[in-house]
Amino acid sequence: MPTYGVRGLAVAGAFAVGAATLCYLLTALFPLVGVQMARSAAEQLDRDVLLGAVLAEVLFSLPYLLALLTAGTLVVIWTWRARKNLDAFPGAVPNLSPAWAIAGWLVPLVNLVVPARVLADLLRNSVWQRRQSWLVGVWWVSWLVFLIGDRFVARAEQQRYDRLTELPRNDAEFATYVRFYEDALAPRLVPAVACLVAGIAFVVLIRRISAAQQDRLSRAVPAWPGQPVWPGHAGWPAPAAPMPVAPTSPQVPPTPGGTIGA
Repeated sequence: MPTYGVRGLAVAGAFAVGAATLCYLLTALFPLVGVQMARSAAEQLDRDVLLGAVLAEVLFSLPYLLALLTAGTLVVIWTWRARKNLDAFPGAVPNLSPAWAIAGWLVPLVNLVVPARVLADLLRNSVWQRRQSWLVGVWWVSWLVFLIGDRFVARAEQQRYDRLTELPRNDAEFATYVRFYEDALAPRLVPAVACLVAGIAFVVLIRRISAAQQDRLSRAVPAWPGQPVWPGHAGWPAPAAPMPVAPTSPQVPPTPGGTIGA
C-alpha cells in the first residue's frame, strides 16, 4: 500500500492554523481600537475618523482570511494523506473512507460532525492510546462554539450597525458609534476564546498524529512471506534449480495397412 510523508505538511499546517488563530484574535479585539477612534471622531465631530475605523477593521480581517484559506488547504491535504496511511498500517481499522477526509471539511452541515470522526480515527489508529481521545472532544466542542458563535455575533453586530445614523452630525449621533464599539467587545470574547482553544488543540493533534505516523513509517520493513529482506539482497535465497524432466521417445506414425515394426 502506498504511504505519504506527513511531517513537513504537519509543520506547515500547524503554523498556518496558529497564524489564523492569532489573526482572528486580533480581529476579535478590534473594538478596543474602534472605540478609541469613535471617541476621537465624537470629540472632533469628524465623520472621516469613523470611516477610518471601518477601513481599519477591514485591514485587520484580510490577514485572517488569507491565513484561514492557507490553513484550510493544508489541513485538508494533511488529513487525506494521514487517512491514506492508515490503509497501509496493519491492525488499523478506520471507520470512514479516505474520501471523507476531504468531503468532511467541505460539505455544509457535514463539516460539523465528520471532521471530528476522521480525527478520532487518525488518533486511535496512529497513536494507539485511547486516553488521548479527549483531545478530539475538546477540539470538536470548541470548534463548534467558534463556528456558531462567530456567525451569531457577526449577524447581531450587522443588525446593530444598520441601525446607526449613516452620517452623524451631532454629539448624540456620534455617541452611538462609541457605544457600538463598547458593546461589541464582550460578545466577541466567546468565539475568540473558543477559537484559541480549538487552535491549540488542533495543533497538538496534528503534531501527535504526524509524529506517530512518521515514526511508524521510518521503522517499516517490507513484508515478504517468510523473509525479512528484499529480493536480490545477500540474505535472499537463490531460486531453486528446475526439476529434471525425463526425455520421451518420439512417436512413430503407423504404416498404412500394416503394423509398426520392431
